[in-house]
Amino acid sequence: MTIQIINGPNLNLLGVREPGIYGSESFEVYLHRLQGLYPDITLEYFQSNVEGVLIDKMQEVGFSVDGIILNAGAYTHTSVALHDCIRSLRSPVVEVHISNVHQREEFRHHSMISSVCCGVICGFGLNSYRLAIEALIDLHR
Repeated sequence: MTIQIINGPNLNLLGVREPGIYGSESFEVYLHRLQGLYPDITLEYFQSNVEGVLIDKMQEVGFSVDGIILNAGAYTHTSVALHDCIRSLRSPVVEVHISNVHQREEFRHHSMISSVCCGVICGFGLNSYRLAIEALIDLHR
């Protein structure tokens, strides 16, 4: 099983950016722990601050991997282009957020991509990614 994790804008700053919201651990450190928890699953990781680059990556892998975990960051709330891309893929996509977006600013309460994702996980810190892996495993049983 291969799962592609894709992080959007500003998530390259995890561990440094607003640790009260996003925690103090970098994603690279967390990814190493995830790989230890799931040694039989290939976890690929990609991050970009650029919307079009995220789309290019999803189109590249979205017909071959067993699932995509997408934290689109702020693009979640603005991107019709990401919506359209996800809709065109064969691989299931799980929308993930580290914080509970519904406890934050009003503009974060609406997702442009939720309706084309197979599920949404938010509010469990970096553990949201592990929960998304479990959901994708369950989809393939």
